[in-house]
Amino acid sequence: MNPMLLSEIKRDDRFEGFLIVRSADQRASSNGKFYLDMTLADRSGSINAKMWDGTVQPPVVGSIVKVRATGNEFNGRMQLRVEKIRAAEKKDEVDMSSLIPCAPGDPEQMLSDVVRAADRIADKDLRLITCELLNRTGDKLLTFPAAKQMHHAERSGLLHHMTTMLRAANAIMTVYPQLNPSLLTAGVIVHDLAKIDEMDADTLGLVSDYSVDGKLLGHIVRGVVNIQLAQQKTGASQAKALLLQHMVLSHHGIPEYGSPMAPKFPEAEVLNMIDTLDARLFEMNEAISRAVPGGFSEKVWGLDNRQLYRIPDDQLTR
Repeated sequence: MNPMLLSEIKRDDRFEGFLIVRSADQRASSNGKFYLDMTLADRSGSINAKMWDGTVQPPVVGSIVKVRATGNEFNGRMQLRVEKIRAAEKKDEVDMSSLIPCAPGDPEQMLSDVVRAADRIADKDLRLITCELLNRTGDKLLTFPAAKQMHHAERSGLLHHMTTMLRAANAIMTVYPQLNPSLLTAGVIVHDLAKIDEMDADTLGLVSDYSVDGKLLGHIVRGVVNIQLAQQKTGASQAKALLLQHMVLSHHGIPEYGSPMAPKFPEAEVLNMIDTLDARLFEMNEAISRAVPGGFSEKVWGLDNRQLYRIPDDQLTR
Protein backbone atom coordinates (compact mmCIF):
# COMPACT_ATOMS: atom_id res chain seq x y z
CA MET A 1 0.00 0.00 0.00
CA ASN A 2 1.41 3.41 -0.93
CA PRO A 3 2.40 5.56 2.08
CA MET A 4 0.87 8.60 0.39
CA LEU A 5 -0.86 9.74 -2.76
CA LEU A 6 1.07 11.71 -5.36
CA SER A 7 -1.08 14.76 -4.69
CA GLU A 8 0.18 14.77 -1.09
CA ILE A 9 3.91 14.67 -1.83
CA LYS A 10 6.01 17.64 -0.72
CA ARG A 11 9.66 18.49 -1.08
CA ASP A 12 12.01 15.93 0.56
CA ASP A 13 9.15 13.50 1.26
CA ARG A 14 10.16 9.86 0.86
CA PHE A 15 7.98 7.73 -1.38
CA GLU A 16 8.02 3.98 -1.92
CA GLY A 17 5.13 2.32 -3.67
CA PHE A 18 3.44 1.41 -6.93
CA LEU A 19 2.58 3.81 -9.75
CA ILE A 20 1.32 3.67 -13.34
CA VAL A 21 3.65 4.70 -16.17
CA ARG A 22 1.97 7.35 -18.35
CA SER A 23 5.09 8.19 -20.37
CA ALA A 24 8.77 7.23 -20.25
CA ASP A 25 11.68 8.29 -22.41
CA GLN A 26 15.45 8.18 -22.20
CA ARG A 27 16.84 11.65 -22.80
CA ALA A 28 20.24 13.33 -22.94
CA SER A 29 21.09 16.20 -20.61
CA SER A 30 23.16 19.23 -21.61
CA ASN A 31 26.35 17.43 -20.52
CA GLY A 32 25.52 14.46 -22.75
CA LYS A 33 24.56 12.07 -19.96
CA PHE A 34 21.37 10.03 -20.32
CA TYR A 35 18.50 10.01 -17.84
CA LEU A 36 14.91 8.77 -17.61
CA ASP A 37 12.14 11.32 -17.98
CA MET A 38 8.78 9.86 -16.91
CA THR A 39 5.23 10.75 -16.03
CA LEU A 40 3.96 8.51 -13.24
CA ALA A 41 0.44 8.43 -11.86
CA ASP A 42 -1.94 7.15 -9.23
CA ARG A 43 -5.63 7.84 -8.70
CA SER A 44 -4.91 11.33 -7.32
CA GLY A 45 -3.08 12.57 -10.40
CA SER A 46 0.26 12.43 -12.18
CA ILE A 47 3.78 13.74 -11.54
CA ASN A 48 6.97 14.19 -13.53
CA ALA A 49 9.77 11.88 -12.43
CA LYS A 50 13.47 11.87 -13.24
CA MET A 51 15.97 9.06 -12.79
CA TRP A 52 19.57 10.16 -13.29
CA ASP A 53 20.80 6.74 -14.33
CA GLY A 54 21.23 6.43 -18.07
CA THR A 55 21.70 2.66 -17.92
CA VAL A 56 18.08 2.01 -16.91
CA GLN A 57 15.71 1.36 -19.81
CA PRO A 58 12.36 3.18 -19.91
CA PRO A 59 9.51 1.14 -18.39
CA VAL A 60 6.60 0.18 -20.62
CA VAL A 61 3.91 2.85 -20.92
CA GLY A 62 0.73 1.65 -19.23
CA SER A 63 2.59 -0.74 -16.93
CA ILE A 64 2.76 -0.66 -13.14
CA VAL A 65 6.13 -0.07 -11.50
CA LYS A 66 7.45 -0.06 -7.97
CA VAL A 67 9.30 3.17 -7.23
CA ARG A 68 11.58 4.43 -4.49
CA ALA A 69 11.94 8.19 -4.74
CA THR A 70 12.14 11.58 -3.03
CA GLY A 71 9.93 14.60 -3.57
CA ASN A 72 11.68 17.43 -5.37
CA GLU A 73 10.51 20.89 -6.44
CA PHE A 74 11.47 22.28 -9.84
CA ASN A 75 10.16 25.53 -11.31
CA GLY A 76 7.41 25.59 -8.70
CA ARG A 77 6.18 22.08 -9.46
CA MET A 78 6.67 18.86 -7.59
CA GLN A 79 8.75 16.11 -9.12
CA LEU A 80 10.01 12.72 -8.05
CA ARG A 81 13.73 12.04 -7.97
CA VAL A 82 13.73 8.28 -8.56
CA GLU A 83 16.39 6.10 -6.98
CA LYS A 84 15.03 2.66 -7.82
CA ILE A 85 12.38 1.42 -10.23
CA ARG A 86 11.22 -2.04 -11.28
CA ALA A 87 8.22 -3.65 -12.93
CA ALA A 88 5.49 -4.81 -10.58
CA GLU A 89 5.30 -8.57 -10.11
CA LYS A 90 2.34 -10.83 -9.44
CA LYS A 91 3.57 -11.55 -5.91
CA ASP A 92 3.35 -7.81 -5.12
CA GLU A 93 -0.46 -8.03 -5.05
CA VAL A 94 -0.79 -4.37 -6.00
CA ASP A 95 -3.81 -2.55 -4.59
CA MET A 96 -5.30 -1.31 -7.86
CA SER A 97 -7.75 0.98 -6.07
CA SER A 98 -4.82 3.18 -4.97
CA LEU A 99 -3.78 3.64 -8.60
CA ILE A 100 -7.01 4.01 -10.53
CA PRO A 101 -10.74 4.21 -9.83
CA CYS A 102 -12.00 0.62 -9.44
CA ALA A 103 -15.46 -0.87 -9.14
CA PRO A 104 -16.26 -1.78 -5.52
CA GLY A 105 -17.10 -5.41 -6.32
CA ASP A 106 -14.82 -8.30 -7.19
CA PRO A 107 -14.70 -8.53 -11.02
CA GLU A 108 -14.77 -12.33 -11.07
CA GLN A 109 -17.83 -12.40 -8.82
CA MET A 110 -19.62 -9.71 -10.84
CA LEU A 111 -18.95 -11.59 -14.07
CA SER A 112 -20.19 -14.80 -12.46
CA ASP A 113 -23.41 -13.02 -11.44
CA VAL A 114 -23.97 -11.75 -14.98
CA VAL A 115 -23.28 -15.13 -16.59
CA ARG A 116 -25.61 -16.84 -14.12
CA ALA A 117 -28.37 -14.31 -14.90
CA ALA A 118 -27.88 -14.94 -18.63
CA ASP A 119 -27.96 -18.72 -18.18
CA ARG A 120 -31.24 -18.43 -16.26
CA ILE A 121 -33.08 -16.49 -18.98
CA ALA A 122 -36.16 -18.66 -19.55
CA ASP A 123 -36.72 -17.68 -23.18
CA LYS A 124 -34.38 -19.88 -25.23
CA ASP A 125 -33.88 -17.44 -28.11
CA LEU A 126 -33.09 -14.48 -25.86
CA ARG A 127 -30.77 -16.69 -23.80
CA LEU A 128 -28.89 -17.85 -26.91
CA ILE A 129 -28.35 -14.29 -28.15
CA THR A 130 -27.36 -12.95 -24.73
CA CYS A 131 -24.90 -15.75 -24.02
CA GLU A 132 -23.36 -15.42 -27.48
CA LEU A 133 -22.81 -11.70 -26.97
CA LEU A 134 -21.27 -12.33 -23.55
CA ASN A 135 -18.96 -15.00 -24.96
CA ARG A 136 -17.86 -12.55 -27.63
CA THR A 137 -16.48 -10.11 -25.04
CA GLY A 138 -14.00 -12.66 -23.66
CA ASP A 139 -11.81 -11.54 -20.76
CA LYS A 140 -12.20 -7.85 -21.63
CA LEU A 141 -15.37 -7.60 -19.58
CA LEU A 142 -13.42 -8.24 -16.36
CA THR A 143 -11.62 -4.90 -16.52
CA PHE A 144 -13.51 -2.80 -19.07
CA PRO A 145 -14.91 0.58 -17.95
CA ALA A 146 -18.39 1.78 -18.84
CA ALA A 147 -17.14 5.16 -20.07
CA LYS A 148 -14.06 7.22 -20.75
CA GLN A 149 -15.00 10.07 -18.40
CA MET A 150 -18.65 9.85 -17.37
CA HIS A 151 -20.49 7.33 -15.20
CA HIS A 152 -18.64 4.16 -14.19
CA ALA A 153 -15.39 5.35 -15.76
CA GLU A 154 -13.52 2.88 -13.57
CA ARG A 155 -11.81 -0.48 -13.84
CA SER A 156 -14.56 -3.14 -14.20
CA GLY A 157 -17.07 -0.29 -14.48
CA LEU A 158 -19.09 -2.00 -17.20
CA LEU A 159 -19.68 -4.99 -14.92
CA HIS A 160 -20.44 -2.68 -12.00
CA HIS A 161 -23.08 -0.84 -14.06
CA MET A 162 -24.54 -4.10 -15.36
CA THR A 163 -24.81 -5.91 -12.01
CA THR A 164 -26.37 -2.91 -10.27
CA MET A 165 -28.94 -2.63 -13.04
CA LEU A 166 -29.73 -6.33 -12.81
CA ARG A 167 -30.49 -5.97 -9.10
CA ALA A 168 -32.65 -2.91 -9.80
CA ALA A 169 -34.50 -4.77 -12.56
CA ASN A 170 -35.18 -7.75 -10.29
CA ALA A 171 -36.55 -5.45 -7.59
CA ILE A 172 -38.79 -3.59 -10.05
CA MET A 173 -40.19 -6.84 -11.44
CA THR A 174 -41.50 -7.78 -7.98
CA VAL A 175 -43.61 -4.60 -8.06
CA TYR A 176 -44.60 -4.85 -11.74
CA PRO A 177 -45.10 -8.56 -12.47
CA GLN A 178 -46.43 -7.78 -15.96
CA LEU A 179 -42.85 -7.17 -17.11
CA ASN A 180 -41.23 -10.05 -18.96
CA PRO A 181 -38.18 -11.21 -16.94
CA SER A 182 -36.43 -12.80 -19.93
CA LEU A 183 -36.66 -9.68 -22.07
CA LEU A 184 -35.71 -7.20 -19.35
CA THR A 185 -32.79 -9.32 -18.09
CA ALA A 186 -31.46 -9.79 -21.62
CA GLY A 187 -31.83 -6.08 -22.33
CA VAL A 188 -29.91 -5.09 -19.20
CA ILE A 189 -27.04 -7.45 -20.01
CA VAL A 190 -26.62 -6.54 -23.68
CA HIS A 191 -27.50 -2.82 -23.75
CA ASP A 192 -23.92 -1.55 -23.25
CA LEU A 193 -21.82 -4.56 -24.31
CA ALA A 194 -20.81 -2.87 -27.56
CA LYS A 195 -18.87 -0.29 -25.54
CA ILE A 196 -16.09 -2.87 -25.81
CA ASP A 197 -16.07 -2.09 -29.56
CA GLU A 198 -16.54 1.64 -28.97
CA MET A 199 -13.49 2.36 -26.79
CA ASP A 200 -9.82 1.39 -26.72
CA ALA A 201 -9.10 0.39 -23.12
CA ASP A 202 -6.17 -1.44 -21.55
CA THR A 203 -6.26 -4.10 -18.83
CA LEU A 204 -6.03 -1.36 -16.20
CA GLY A 205 -9.44 -0.16 -17.36
CA LEU A 206 -8.03 3.08 -18.75
CA VAL A 207 -9.44 4.38 -22.04
CA SER A 208 -6.88 5.90 -24.39
CA ASP A 209 -9.42 6.97 -27.01
CA TYR A 210 -12.56 6.00 -28.85
CA SER A 211 -11.95 3.37 -31.52
CA VAL A 212 -12.60 3.96 -35.23
CA ASP A 213 -15.72 1.85 -34.79
CA GLY A 214 -16.78 4.01 -31.86
CA LYS A 215 -16.21 7.28 -33.69
CA LEU A 216 -18.03 6.16 -36.84
CA LEU A 217 -20.85 4.09 -35.32
CA GLY A 218 -20.95 4.28 -31.51
CA HIS A 219 -22.04 1.56 -29.09
CA ILE A 220 -25.77 1.87 -29.82
CA VAL A 221 -25.53 1.20 -33.57
CA ARG A 222 -22.76 -1.37 -33.05
CA GLY A 223 -24.92 -3.06 -30.41
CA VAL A 224 -27.80 -3.41 -32.87
CA VAL A 225 -25.44 -4.92 -35.46
CA ASN A 226 -23.93 -7.33 -32.93
CA ILE A 227 -27.37 -8.62 -31.93
CA GLN A 228 -28.12 -9.33 -35.58
CA LEU A 229 -24.84 -11.24 -35.94
CA ALA A 230 -25.55 -13.22 -32.74
CA GLN A 231 -29.05 -14.07 -33.97
CA GLN A 232 -27.68 -15.34 -37.27
CA LYS A 233 -24.94 -17.37 -35.59
CA THR A 234 -27.23 -19.03 -33.04
CA GLY A 235 -30.30 -19.43 -35.25
CA ALA A 236 -32.41 -17.64 -32.66
CA SER A 237 -35.73 -16.01 -33.51
CA GLN A 238 -35.33 -12.89 -35.62
CA ALA A 239 -38.49 -11.42 -34.11
CA LYS A 240 -37.03 -11.68 -30.60
CA ALA A 241 -33.72 -10.29 -31.76
CA LEU A 242 -35.67 -7.29 -33.07
CA LEU A 243 -37.06 -6.65 -29.58
CA LEU A 244 -33.54 -6.64 -28.13
CA GLN A 245 -32.34 -4.38 -30.92
CA HIS A 246 -35.08 -1.89 -30.10
CA MET A 247 -34.06 -1.94 -26.42
CA VAL A 248 -30.46 -1.16 -27.32
CA LEU A 249 -31.54 1.50 -29.81
CA SER A 250 -33.83 3.25 -27.31
CA HIS A 251 -32.01 2.81 -23.99
CA HIS A 252 -30.81 6.44 -23.94
CA GLY A 253 -34.42 7.53 -24.23
CA ILE A 254 -34.32 10.54 -26.54
CA PRO A 255 -32.31 11.78 -29.56
CA GLU A 256 -30.52 14.43 -27.46
CA TYR A 257 -28.92 11.59 -25.47
CA GLY A 258 -28.12 9.45 -28.50
CA SER A 259 -31.19 7.28 -29.01
CA PRO A 260 -32.89 7.78 -32.38
CA MET A 261 -36.08 6.21 -31.05
CA ALA A 262 -38.00 6.38 -27.76
CA PRO A 263 -38.88 3.12 -25.91
CA LYS A 264 -42.00 1.52 -27.39
CA PHE A 265 -42.79 -1.30 -24.97
CA PRO A 266 -42.62 -1.55 -21.15
CA GLU A 267 -39.37 -3.50 -20.85
CA ALA A 268 -37.60 -0.96 -23.07
CA GLU A 269 -39.02 1.88 -20.95
CA VAL A 270 -37.79 0.26 -17.73
CA LEU A 271 -34.36 -0.36 -19.25
CA ASN A 272 -34.04 3.34 -20.11
CA MET A 273 -35.16 4.38 -16.63
CA ILE A 274 -32.85 2.12 -14.63
CA ASP A 275 -29.95 2.91 -16.97
CA THR A 276 -30.51 6.62 -16.35
CA LEU A 277 -31.03 6.08 -12.61
CA ASP A 278 -27.85 4.06 -12.20
CA ALA A 279 -25.76 6.51 -14.21
CA ARG A 280 -27.08 9.57 -12.36
CA LEU A 281 -26.72 8.07 -8.89
CA PHE A 282 -23.14 7.09 -9.71
CA GLU A 283 -22.35 10.66 -10.82
CA MET A 284 -24.06 12.05 -7.73
CA ASN A 285 -22.26 9.76 -5.30
CA GLU A 286 -18.88 10.56 -6.86
CA ALA A 287 -19.45 14.33 -6.65
CA ILE A 288 -20.94 14.27 -3.15
CA SER A 289 -18.06 12.15 -1.83
CA ARG A 290 -15.70 15.04 -2.64
CA ALA A 291 -17.85 17.67 -0.89
CA VAL A 292 -17.71 18.52 2.81
CA PRO A 293 -20.74 17.55 4.94
CA GLY A 294 -23.24 20.42 4.84
CA GLY A 295 -21.58 21.82 1.71
CA PHE A 296 -22.04 21.64 -2.03
CA SER A 297 -20.13 19.75 -4.70
CA GLU A 298 -18.50 21.21 -7.76
CA LYS A 299 -20.75 21.59 -10.79
CA VAL A 300 -21.47 18.19 -12.35
CA TRP A 301 -21.45 18.45 -16.14
CA GLY A 302 -23.33 15.17 -16.62
CA LEU A 303 -26.14 16.45 -14.39
CA ASP A 304 -26.81 19.77 -16.14
CA ASN A 305 -24.05 21.50 -14.14
CA ARG A 306 -25.92 21.04 -10.88
CA GLN A 307 -24.12 21.55 -7.57
CA LEU A 308 -25.13 18.78 -5.21
CA TYR A 309 -25.71 19.08 -1.46
CA ARG A 310 -23.99 16.65 0.90
CA ILE A 311 -26.35 15.96 3.78
CA PRO A 312 -24.40 15.53 7.04
CA ASP A 313 -24.38 11.90 8.20
CA ASP A 314 -25.82 12.75 11.62
CA GLN A 315 -28.71 14.81 10.24
CA LEU A 316 -30.94 11.86 9.33
CA THR A 317 -31.72 8.53 10.97
CA ARG A 318 -31.50 5.56 8.60
